[in-house]
Amino acid sequence: MPDLRHSTPQTAAASPVCLVVRNLTLGYDGHPAVHHLDLRIAPGSLVAVVGPNGAGKSTLFKGLCGELAPLSGSISGLEAVRPAWLPQTSTLDPGFPVTVWEMVAMGLWQQVGALGRFTAEHRRRCDAALAAVGLSGFALRGLDTLSGGQLQRARFARLLLQDAPVVLLDEPFAAIDQRTTEDLLALLHRWQAAGRTVIAVLHDLQQVRAHFPLTLVLAREPIAWGPTSEVLTEANWSRALAMREPFDERAGVCEQAPSAASAVPGRAISDLEAV
Repeated sequence: MPDLRHSTPQTAAASPVCLVVRNLTLGYDGHPAVHHLDLRIAPGSLVAVVGPNGAGKSTLFKGLCGELAPLSGSISGLEAVRPAWLPQTSTLDPGFPVTVWEMVAMGLWQQVGALGRFTAEHRRRCDAALAAVGLSGFALRGLDTLSGGQLQRARFARLLLQDAPVVLLDEPFAAIDQRTTEDLLALLHRWQAAGRTVIAVLHDLQQVRAHFPLTLVLAREPIAWGPTSEVLTEANWSRALAMREPFDERAGVCEQAPSAASAVPGRAISDLEAV
């Protein structure tokens, strides 16, 4: 694989988005899974979301993507754009008879449509996306020939073609090799440099400290939010572990006031610009 860590940044994403979440509660069938979340994420931010299993991290992403309507509160900034979302688990069967190029080209579906034809420019963009993730020369290979790391690179290439100003990644580095992780982290930094906002659910706290300037610590409700060096502390992590609880389908909507933990002490949420 080529070294991607010093590659040229991608073209800047159109229409930078300031994402604002106000007193957001999300849940299922009226029962809350994420309580009273407040965030303001400036365009071009690189954000980690961390917390114990069952903390509501994937639920939050479903809300940001529009797949889950808020029980209360609001999400603004995404009304006119569709975030690019990489779910934790791929729904694509690696044994499905499709080439790497064809799978990556699905990222253009919103632009081409089900019955549209690929132009020379579309093909050039697909080739460029494969090159950006280190898969030049893999275009005609079947998905069943790829390693786990190579398949994840292909999923990132498909994501890149969506050209979205906001990118959501749910545990993108789980169960892949170190070299692939390093290359994809470098790609995230290039996306950030191009003006995209990247929000990732992660479990590796050392990785978060090294690469993500902003962090949300979540345990059903916000434990802390702000600069990673200030909020990713032993005290906050211990509190998150102590507050974890299984989803209760009988729980009613919580009526408590928004948590003060949603802001960094001494700093207003609106002061957290892209870092």
